[in-house]
Amino acid sequence: MSNRIVVAGVTSLYMAVPVAGFPFPYTPQSFPDWLRAEVSGAACHIADTLRTLGDDVRLCTFVGDDVAGAAIRASLGERGLSGPGVVRAPRSSLGVVLVAPDGRRAGHPYLAAVNMLEYPVEAFRRALRGADLAVLTNTAFVRPLLRHARDEGVPVAVDVHVISEVDDSYNRPWLEVADIVFCSHERLPCSPREWVARIFDRYPGCAIAAVGLGGKGCLMGLRDGTLIEVAAVAPRGVVSTSGAGDALFASFLHGWLATRNPVTALQHAVLHAGWKVGDTFPGVVSLTGEELVRLGRSHPVATVLGRWDTEAAGDALSVVTVPALRRAPERP
Repeated sequence: MSNRIVVAGVTSLYMAVPVAGFPFPYTPQSFPDWLRAEVSGAACHIADTLRTLGDDVRLCTFVGDDVAGAAIRASLGERGLSGPGVVRAPRSSLGVVLVAPDGRRAGHPYLAAVNMLEYPVEAFRRALRGADLAVLTNTAFVRPLLRHARDEGVPVAVDVHVISEVDDSYNRPWLEVADIVFCSHERLPCSPREWVARIFDRYPGCAIAAVGLGGKGCLMGLRDGTLIEVAAVAPRGVVSTSGAGDALFASFLHGWLATRNPVTALQHAVLHAGWKVGDTFPGVVSLTGEELVRLGRSHPVATVLGRWDTEAAGDALSVVTVPALRRAPERP
């Protein structure tokens, strides 16, 4: 039986543009080898990844009554993501991502069209009924929805992306309700292992904390002290790392809910993210659950188990325990 997952956040029309590198020099005109327009955004990418892997996904997002909105609606329909949670808005959110030859990316999301909107609470509460997990992205209009997920007893997962303070004022409302927390290593003030310890110390409701390490893979801590480190692998090479964090996050959530085994789930998540970055637009390509399992057989990932709560990080463990999340009510 597939898991029911609510995903709330932004869906945008994005343009991916190749550049010579960062920083790139001014030129009045260029003729790129490729250019691509697709529908993505954090919530859309996460929802599409989960749905393709086999989950029952309910997307809560805004789509504008404009030219971009027409393209977004068509794409959501084709991908099986349309539903009552897709709410009409005057304008759509947009974005541009610049992609260097080595796969590095610079994203430029334009969210003004949706940041000031108020998502209808009743539509969100209806989506939550019977849900196994709420994935609440850290876009502005999602903030008022956080307490409703907690009131319904639905476990919450959040990726706070680039963060530098454990008490970050913007992200604190998400961190205070989250059972699962992901972030990027890019601006952490300490080692990823120390960051995991700080998250568990500051937010007692958190059961799983993970740090995406880019080309080095991912480090994850469990509330019981277990530390999991999985090395990166890119079966198709690296073309664009845009959305790699969302891919890692979504793929782990699917695997964790399906197996309750965080080690296997993280291995598959790192592999899936590594496969996705082999595309010019990773946000619109995903493997099915069966395809990901087959890929894992041919591309094993290096994994180290240890402890984040002692000095013995990296020591092998014979048993990995799985933390229990705060569970949602039984489905009717």
